[in-house]
Amino acid sequence: MLRAVRAAWAAAAAVAEGGAAGSAGDALWTFPAVLLSAFVIAWAAEAAQFFMSQGLALAILAWLQTLPEFAVEADIAWRGDVSNMTANFTGSLRLLVGLGWPMVFAVAALAQRRRTGTWPREVALEDEDSVGVIGLLAPIAYFVFIWWKATLTLWDSLVLAGMYGVYLWILNRMPPREEESVAELDLVPRTVMGLRPGLRGTAIALLFAGGGLMLYLVAHPFVGSLMALALSAGISQFVFIQWVAPFLSEFPEFFSAFRWAKSVSKAPMALMNLASSNINQWTMLVAMIPVAYAFGQGHVATIPFDSMHRTEILLTILQSLLGMIFLLNMRYSGWEAAVLFTLWAVQFAVPALREALLYVYGALVAGGVGLILTGARRADAFAAFARQWRRHASPAGTRA
Repeated sequence: MLRAVRAAWAAAAAVAEGGAAGSAGDALWTFPAVLLSAFVIAWAAEAAQFFMSQGLALAILAWLQTLPEFAVEADIAWRGDVSNMTANFTGSLRLLVGLGWPMVFAVAALAQRRRTGTWPREVALEDEDSVGVIGLLAPIAYFVFIWWKATLTLWDSLVLAGMYGVYLWILNRMPPREEESVAELDLVPRTVMGLRPGLRGTAIALLFAGGGLMLYLVAHPFVGSLMALALSAGISQFVFIQWVAPFLSEFPEFFSAFRWAKSVSKAPMALMNLASSNINQWTMLVAMIPVAYAFGQGHVATIPFDSMHRTEILLTILQSLLGMIFLLNMRYSGWEAAVLFTLWAVQFAVPALREALLYVYGALVAGGVGLILTGARRADAFAAFARQWRRHASPAGTRA
């Protein structure tokens, strides 16, 4: 069965590439094609959110928006390229926290300054947002185990998928949240929502199908063009795939967060949409990797991580852990956004400093934990999550 799927994927890839190996010139059409497919899927997702369970809307929207990232990661894993596979998933996670989260605060702050003449000190989260904050803890903690054993297996996939299932189950128990109105949608999803019911459903399905088919056909040549472009430019493939591929595949998600943050009042929703994407990628994206790897190899196999891979994974763990610690007081301040962005910018601009940044992140994480344990910094997210659990998820709460 695995060999048959592998052969079918290879045949589709050959058709998409015109039977030729990837070249740097392919970037001229694969880069725009990935962006277009990502936007098409994002448009479908934004329209489809109005027909989903309200408690799941942000999580499902985040999952659908990251489908291009899944497609790229699946292709790299199918190739059996462990180094570039690690580069892509660690790069996407670090891009979200190091660039996406700070972007939300910066855009909201500038928008408020223009409207009121004052600068905000922080973005305040609501009690329901504690589910997303605490939801980061379990997959990050499990990834410490993955980092320690230096392998990724199908058993890990089951555990991570189970964590995401529990996260979705808890979200589904939450009360309705403020939703984006149809008038605030982009032109394409707004036009779709203006169609009569029968056509509307068909249009959404066609957007998903069209975007998905485009992704299926372009993912393989896109990865090949990234590798060829890096080679021709004299840049490490690892670095190129770590930053360029995630930026292109997640651009529409950043655009949605930008649009929400610009309204100021929806800055918490923008931040939690990106945090939900972090949870999605720590769990389901990584859970998919051993499956795609097994199809590519033609048999179930353990994915090994060498010392360089483990350094990248540990750096990603520490960055996400620091971001979670910053959100534990249910506040997200300007200085916290600045710290996350500065550390990300340093590792992006000077890759040689990444090992040194392990100690910087580690010290900040240890300091944050120490402040919480001594009572100098609040960790309101735990109490807020407990209240949400008692009210909406526990048997006693659901009977009330």
